[in-house]
Amino acid sequence: MSRRIKTEPITVAGFAPFGDLMSVSGAPDKIINQGQCGRYHDRALLDFNDGRAGISLFDANPRALPYTLDMVERHPDGSQAFIPMSHQPFLVIVAPDEDGRPGTPRAFVTEAGQAVNYHRGTWHGVLTPLTAPGLFAVVDRIGAGANLEEFWFDDPWEVVAG
Repeated sequence: MSRRIKTEPITVAGFAPFGDLMSVSGAPDKIINQGQCGRYHDRALLDFNDGRAGISLFDANPRALPYTLDMVERHPDGSQAFIPMSHQPFLVIVAPDEDGRPGTPRAFVTEAGQAVNYHRGTWHGVLTPLTAPGLFAVVDRIGAGANLEEFWFDDPWEVVAG
């Protein structure tokens, strides 16, 4: 028997304990490129232990709700940003840390055009696009050493639409 969590819309305040919600909202911080481009400046805290920031491209298979959450992961040596390369929402699952283990997960659904940056050490689900294509740019730590911890739930969670 799985436990159930409902998705919720993602907000800056609701996601703040886990990372940064990035979007183009409000007035831009700067107007650049001969007045033709609004720059929304420095929207995420990139945080890495020894190593460097790298940009990778991920091509993930789309998933559907209800979704079975049986594993979360975290990266103790670096933050990780997921930036969709299509204008589609995606599922974001996070969990607070409770003495080195994930607590009760929360499931958010982004709006089209939003991206997330998980803080270093944040428990999170795998990349979960809800539609194709599942193409994302990912900014994370590139460096020596293991930067991945996985936690498998004995009793999985079922993520359903809120």
